[in-house]
Amino acid sequence: MGVHSAKFPNEAVAESLVEAVARHGITHPVVNDGDFAIWQRYAVRAWPTLVLVDPQGYVVGAVAGEGHGPALREAIQALIAEHRQAGTLRVDGRPFALRNPAPPADGFLAYPGKVLADVASRRLFVANSGHHRIVVADPAAQVRAVAGIGEPGFADGSFATARFRHPQGMALVGEHLYVADTENHAIRRLDLRARTVETVGGTGEQAAGRPRPGTGRAVALNSPWDLVSRNGTLYIAMAGCHQVWAMDLTTGTLTPFAGSGREELRDGPRLEAGLNQPSGLATDGQALFVADSEASAIRVITLGDVGRVTTLVGAGLFEFGDQDGTGAAVRLQHPLGIALLGEACYIADTYNHKIKRLYPALRRVETVLGTGKPGRGEGAEPTFFEPGGLSAAAGRLYIADTNNHRICVADLGAGTVAVLPVGESG
Repeated sequence: MGVHSAKFPNEAVAESLVEAVARHGITHPVVNDGDFAIWQRYAVRAWPTLVLVDPQGYVVGAVAGEGHGPALREAIQALIAEHRQAGTLRVDGRPFALRNPAPPADGFLAYPGKVLADVASRRLFVANSGHHRIVVADPAAQVRAVAGIGEPGFADGSFATARFRHPQGMALVGEHLYVADTENHAIRRLDLRARTVETVGGTGEQAAGRPRPGTGRAVALNSPWDLVSRNGTLYIAMAGCHQVWAMDLTTGTLTPFAGSGREELRDGPRLEAGLNQPSGLATDGQALFVADSEASAIRVITLGDVGRVTTLVGAGLFEFGDQDGTGAAVRLQHPLGIALLGEACYIADTYNHKIKRLYPALRRVETVLGTGKPGRGEGAEPTFFEPGGLSAAAGRLYIADTNNHRICVADLGAGTVAVLPVGESG
C-alpha cells in the first residue's frame, strides 16, 4: 500500500494525486495522508520510507531511501513462509474498495512531459510520456513519425519496434534526437533519417547509489530527466542523483558535471554545489539554466573549465509557494521546465499551474500565463494542469501541458494560448 504524505500543497490535492497515480501507472492502493497522520503514527522522517508490517499487524522493519528492493523481497518471503507455517497468513482477504484513477486520455497524447521545437528543421518533438513514445510533427502539428510501440519496455530497433519507459527531455543534434528515457535510466538516440533507435548511455537499470563515470551502455544512470546539447557535449539533468552530467558525443564518455550528489541548495564550485532533483535544462551558450525542482529554485551553472553554481531564485528544500517579485522574495512550487527567449528565462512553475518569466540579471519573476489553479482554458484566459515542459522558438513558447494531455503554443506578445492538434488529423 502506498501512503502519500505530500511535501508540496499541490500534491495533497486529491485531484492531483489521482492524476499522479494514473500518470505513473500505479495499480496498488494509495491513501492520501494529507494531514500527515499516518506519517506521524509510524515515526517517518524521510521520503521514501518503507515499513514492513506482518499479517498480525506488527511492524517488523523499516528503512528509508532507495535501493532496498532485494533485502525487502528476502524479508517478505521469509515472513510469508513463517506465517504460512503458523497459520496466521490469510489468503482469502477481501479486496480494497479502490477509487480507480482516471486512465490516460483516449486521444493521441497522454501525459506529455517535454516538448522541443526546432526552427531550422521546422519540426516539433513531443515526449508522449504516458504512451511511452516520441512524436515528430511539423509546424502545423501534423504527425510525421512516431518512435515506440506505445507499451513500456526497453528495446532498440526501428521506430515501429522500439520501446521506451516514460521518456522526458530531448535534444536535437543534426539528424539525431537524443532522448532522456527516464524510467529506463538511459539515453536513447533516434536516427531521424533511418528511423531507428539506439541506446547510447545507461544499462537500463537504475544506478545503486551515486552513478559512477564511464562510457556509454556500461554506465548505470539515475532518472535522467532533461537534455540540452552544446559543442559536442550533451548535458543531462540527472534528477535521481541530484546532479547534472555531461556526455561527450564523440567518445560516449559520461561524467558528473555539476552537483555533489547531496540534496541541498548550496552554491559554489560546480562539483561542490548541491542540487535538488534537477528536471529542466536550457542554455544560452555561456551557462546552463536549471529548473531545480525539489528546492523550487532556478539555478545557473557557468560553462568552461572553471564553473560555479549560483541560485537565481529559491531559498531551500522547504521554501516554496506562489510569489512573484525579486530575489529572495520569489517563491515557486516544484518547477519542471525551463526555456530561454530573448533576455528572459521562462519557467513551467508546475505545481502552481503557471508559466512565469524570470529576468536573470535582475532576478525578477512575474506570472505570464495561468491563474494558479488547474484548468483547460485557452485563448486570452489560459489555464494549465501541471505543465512540465517548455521550448522557445521563433518568438513563441511551446508548452507540454502534462495533465491536460496537450501541447499548447503561446503568443507572448498577444498573451494568448492555442492548443496544437497533434495527432488529431493528417
